[in-house]
Order: sequence, then structure tokens, then C-alpha cells
Amino acid sequence: MKSVRPKVVIFVHLCLAVVLLSCSQPSAQINLPGDFLTATATPFRPVPPTPRPGEPTFTAIPLPASTQSQPVSQSPILWLGASIPSRLRGLVSGQAIPPTDDREQADYRLEIAEDGEITWIYALAAAFPTVTDDVLAEALRRAWHGDLSGPLAGHRLIMADSTLEAFTAKWGPPDPGVVGTVGGDLAEALWSDRSLWAILPFEEVTPQLKVLGLDGNSPVRNDFDSANYPLIARFHLDLGPSTTGPSDYPAIQLPSTNRDPAKLTTLVMTGVTALVRATANKMETKGLTYPAGDIRDWLVSADIAHISNEIPFAENCPPPNPYQTSLMFCSDPKYVQLLEYVGADVVELTGNHFMDWGRAATLLTVEMYDEKGWPYYGGGADLTDSMQPALLEHNGNRFAFIGCNPVGPGFAWATDSNPGAAPCGDYEWIKDGIARLKDEGYIVIATMQYNEYYVPWAPENQVRDFAALAEAGATIVSGSQSHYPQVLAFHGPSFIHYGLGNLFFDQMFYTLPDGTTITETRLEFLDRHVFYDGRYIATELLTAVLEDFARPRPMTPEERSEFLLKYFEASGW
Repeated sequence: MKSVRPKVVIFVHLCLAVVLLSCSQPSAQINLPGDFLTATATPFRPVPPTPRPGEPTFTAIPLPASTQSQPVSQSPILWLGASIPSRLRGLVSGQAIPPTDDREQADYRLEIAEDGEITWIYALAAAFPTVTDDVLAEALRRAWHGDLSGPLAGHRLIMADSTLEAFTAKWGPPDPGVVGTVGGDLAEALWSDRSLWAILPFEEVTPQLKVLGLDGNSPVRNDFDSANYPLIARFHLDLGPSTTGPSDYPAIQLPSTNRDPAKLTTLVMTGVTALVRATANKMETKGLTYPAGDIRDWLVSADIAHISNEIPFAENCPPPNPYQTSLMFCSDPKYVQLLEYVGADVVELTGNHFMDWGRAATLLTVEMYDEKGWPYYGGGADLTDSMQPALLEHNGNRFAFIGCNPVGPGFAWATDSNPGAAPCGDYEWIKDGIARLKDEGYIVIATMQYNEYYVPWAPENQVRDFAALAEAGATIVSGSQSHYPQVLAFHGPSFIHYGLGNLFFDQMFYTLPDGTTITETRLEFLDRHVFYDGRYIATELLTAVLEDFARPRPMTPEERSEFLLKYFEASGW
């Protein structure tokens, strides 16, 4: 197995139906089709968070030195304030100190305090298919007191009773529309009623929720700034007035926080990369890093950046021709500088063009990735190599990337003596590999170079085959073949994206067999997945539009809103 421990690697992917583009045609206006398939909405059944693989890091909370005088014989008792979140409450209660309802008689008291030594991070969340990305912190505070305006207009806040108690202590009594709930699943409630948003502790964030930023600040991002984040509560462990000297009382072990940045990993998955034709021509004329100029930060800021590069590097690759009619592709070896520039960490090789330029070019490409220290998977120097997962570890989170190509063509598949993409065959080997890797403690990311469809929805056979990888144990199942972005789904605890669209490829438009020209090939997803303490907790959908046959740019707010609404509807949400 190929493995690394530093920052993860990005991989570029090219799909089977790479389409002829003519640079002489002007780019068409971006118009999303009005006839998206509207899938039948299905009831949401939230999946409980996966238990963490180990206990959190605890910090001993020392007792005040002035009270540690005379030992006492009786067992200490503990009082917990109503604002203590359930996770923290459980950690304290699990330390075998009897509880009491009488605060004044308690030996230990854990309660909210402005200068408390325990810092608890909370999040504002909505159901995953929510378009809103960010809310002003001041608008959230106004909503607490009943002023629902801006993005919060039409929404009500719900939360656990302990959260309600904590922020009542911080912000004062809430408006009657702000509701606490003793039990129940917040995710299920948010999916059932999209007018509801929730405030919840960071440890209760799940993939079925969308964490909304506050003033651009979000706890599921690497650049989270806790010093300027409003959804924080602090708790203090104190001694009750009846306690005179508990030097023989056991120290209570508590976490200092529920969000340790040393346990968080972000992974950005990308779609088709093909540094050929018009894209390569732009690189020659405008600079090798030109295609990444507007979205580089999305990739380099990720702990693991994935690139699916379908095209082999070849020493004898001819100069790029924007009008090339052949669908046999190669890239100049110097184009690898673009992958370096975006911080590639892991490279996918399932593409059906991986053997386009022959054995020597494919082996050169594998050698180049080895020289860069980039783990690759889904293809390789021979059949055995192609079937090996790429193993990476970051902040204690262990990842296994595995992939295959079920569609060929035959010459693109690796054999015992030739390089190429890993064939899926009957899928048994990859399902067995996924199950084994999961049993070994890896978070499994499974990808495929599937059939190409120029529609947003996934046909029945694609749904079936992607679900099989999820059921085998893959946490993320991602389609690398799609030039036209496809819909999304939750399958049990797994997240499936049937196709992300292009990343770096020159498809400003595509002409269908009936003569219709479409521009949806310009629309792109980049999926930012978030993992914490060994479990998958969130996904952020980054969205872009291809410009100048080479350079994706972030969508405008209006483009993004229209795009997400269409795809959420087509996903049956």
C-alpha cells in the first residue's frame, strides 16, 4: 500500500467522453436547464453520529489551592448547572461522583461562567440542502430577541434545553419563538421543517447538517477564529461553600474544549482535470498556473487536496491545439507545475485517457508522481499497483483512497504487464478492499470513472453501483467521470456525489447528439469534506464556473443560489 503522513494529495480526473471544443466559438451565457428532473422527495432518516474511536483529550481541572487543607472522610457530591451540554455532562457523570440537585450543598459545582476554564464551541446549522452560507452575528443576536430579518427572516431557532440555558445566560431571555427541546433529533427536525435552524454544540454536528458561517467564521473550517466567534460558552468547575478541604477528593478530569484544531482535517475532492487542447494552450500563452488563479485558495487551504488527472505526461507530447479533433490526449511534463501550485496531495488515476499516449508515457507519469511524493491510486504501473489504496494520515485521522474504472476502454485498463487504470470488474475486489480498510480503522474515500451522462441526475445503474461501495463501508463515494455535474445523496452514514463536473478542462459548451448546445459543462462542484477525531462530520459545497476555456472562478451569489436550488431539487431534497 502506498502511504504518506504529511498533508494529503490532490488528484485530477478525466472522464471517458472528452468532448471536442472549438475555441473559435464564443462562450454561451450560463443558463441552468429548466427541465431538471425533479426527483420524488423521500423522508429523511438521520444517522446517529459514529462513535469516536477514542476518548477525548482531558485536562485535569485543579481545585483552588486555598481550600486544599484538611482531608474529609465523606464522598464528594457534584452539582451540574442546567446549561452544561450533554457531552460534557456525560463526561463528568462518568467519573463516579454522586450528583445532587442542591447547588449549595455540593462539593463540586460545574456551571456557566464568563471567565470559565472550559471553552465550548457551538454552531448555527440548517438542513444540508440549504442555500444560505453565512449570517451576520449581530443578526443572530437580534433573532434571539425576536427580530427575524435578513437571512434569518422566516426561520425559527431551536436547540437543546442546555444550549438554551447557556445562551440565555449570555444574551438574556430569548423571544418565545426560540425553543428548547429536551430530547429528539435536531437533524430530523431541521429536515422535516426547513424553516427551523438550530444552535448545537460542535460535537453534535453531522454530515446531514449545513453549518452556517457567522461573519464568515465557521468552526468546520481550518481558519476558524474562536476569539471572534459569538457561539461560545465557558464553564467553570468550582467548590461549594460547604467544602472545607477536599485534598483527598479525586481530581475531576475534563476536556478544556470540545474543538481541538489538532483533531480536524479538511479534504477537497475535485472533478475532471485534463490539461490538453484549449486549456493547455492557455497555459502556454498565459502561464502554467493561469487556470488556478481564482480558486487556488480553496485547494491549498485544504489539509488534503485531491486531483483526478486523466491525462498522461509525455516527453514527446506535441504543442497543444485548441482545435484538436482526436480524442487521444497527452500533457507536457512541465504542466505538473499547475498541480504543485494548487497543493496536490493525492492523485487519482482512474481516467480512461490514462493510457492514451502509450506505455512509456503512463510509466513516466507514475514516476513523476512518485518523485513528487504524491500518493496515487485507481491506476498504476501494473494491475497490482493500480488496485492499491493510497493511505494518508493527518491530525490523527487516517484515510484510504481507493478507486476503479468500470467502463474502459479496454486498452486503458492496467494488466499484469502494462500500466493503466484499475478495472472494476465485478466490483468484488474493491468492495472487499473497502470493507478491510474500514475494519483497519481508515476513513475510506472511494471514487469511480463511471459512464458519462450529460444530465444532472444519476440513472438507476449508477445509483446501484455507487450505493454498493457505500454499503461496503466507504464514507465518501465520488464520481470522477462527470463533465456535467450530477446530483448528491446520503446513503446511510455515507455521502455520495455522483459527479462533480470539470475542474481544469476546456468544455465551455457541449453539443448533444440532437444538435442542442449546452453550457452546464462550465458548472463545477468542489466538495470540502470535514473530519474530526476519526469521524466524518460535514461537507461544504464549493461552486465554480469555467471561464476562458481554462480558468474556473467562484460563482457569484446569484449563480450559486440558482445552481444549488436546482441541484437540491434534482437530488430529491
